[in-house]
Amino acid sequence: MKSVALIDYGSGNLRSAEKALVRAADGRANIVVTHDPEFVAAADAVVLPGVGAFAACMAALSARDGVIEAMETAVRQRGAPFLGICVGMQLMASRGHEFGVTAGLGWIPGDVRKIAPADPALKVPHMGWNNLDVVSDLPMFAGPKAGQPVYFTHSFAMFPEDEADVAAWVDHGGRFPAAVARGNMVGVQFHPEKSQSVGLGLLAGFLEWRP
Repeated sequence: MKSVALIDYGSGNLRSAEKALVRAADGRANIVVTHDPEFVAAADAVVLPGVGAFAACMAALSARDGVIEAMETAVRQRGAPFLGICVGMQLMASRGHEFGVTAGLGWIPGDVRKIAPADPALKVPHMGWNNLDVVSDLPMFAGPKAGQPVYFTHSFAMFPEDEADVAAWVDHGGRFPAAVARGNMVGVQFHPEKSQSVGLGLLAGFLEWRP
């Protein structure tokens, strides 16, 4: 059975992400909440959740001895499928600009910056349901591509240096990336675990993905 390492570094959405992944797997994958470097390095897929500030999340992840190195082994060296959720997606970037500048994992070159809607009536944090402009052909995005909305709650977004790394866009007083994809790595700014059936469909698609 496929092993999926759901990285435990104290993220607030860890348990809801676990429940959604277990439901999406429907017995076809073993979802393991872990910060054991050996398990992570050997996992068939890796999921990094995240809520909160970029700097705090990066510090918490770095404090788990050997986990970042194990993620590098699994994802970057072995090519295991990777999914970053919300701040888990943002940590893939080169750096985050929240409470100063903090280095990220650097897996997808780019910056995490605060969103600034052109319409002052649109509030930040950006919270609620939005439709996406999906530009990726990955099957896991079939639901949003068909017009099914997904749930957001965030103030910062990831802006890749190369727009070819953007898998989907969202508009909240201006367009910004809602998802990224490069090789065996995918990240979503929205919360699939809070996006009901479309979110479960995305997670199921990720679990079946063979990049």
